[in-house]
Amino acid sequence: MKKTFLKLFAALSVFFVILMLADVGSAQRRREARGKRLTKAQVEQVVNRVEERVDNFDDHFDKSLDRSRLDGTDREDWLNKRASDLESATDELRREFDKRDAWAENKAEVRNCLNIASDIDKTMRGRKLTKDTEAIWGRVRFELNTLADIYNLPKVGARAYK
Repeated sequence: MKKTFLKLFAALSVFFVILMLADVGSAQRRREARGKRLTKAQVEQVVNRVEERVDNFDDHFDKSLDRSRLDGTDREDWLNKRASDLESATDELRREFDKRDAWAENKAEVRNCLNIASDIDKTMRGRKLTKDTEAIWGRVRFELNTLADIYNLPKVGARAYK
């Protein structure tokens, strides 16, 4: 009994240490973006990650909704359209980012991405979808919030996007 309790305690301790280290890394990356003059190449790396992750999310989200209670409903259709809208908005961000000399000129495109993502975020927070989809959304939200920090905009889910 005592041995089992010690093993459980050790496993939980390791889990919490890993969790804390992951949180420290993500906070550090956001801090680097905030309050620092970034080059276009640095912002481009974030834009690339956003675009990649949104594409991946769009595929998983549709499949996950097909396995949920929303399958076949108007709400599912609307959510799939919003995911497609987000994918299109990130593509537009990429195109406009490549056209312009200064990365700061893309604030409107970033705001549009954050606005659409906020609609999806409400559903992701209120429903249990597949673990893969939830994990992918967490990475999408993190990268979009990094863009929000860079462009000094409210984060995904903020009241500003209602």
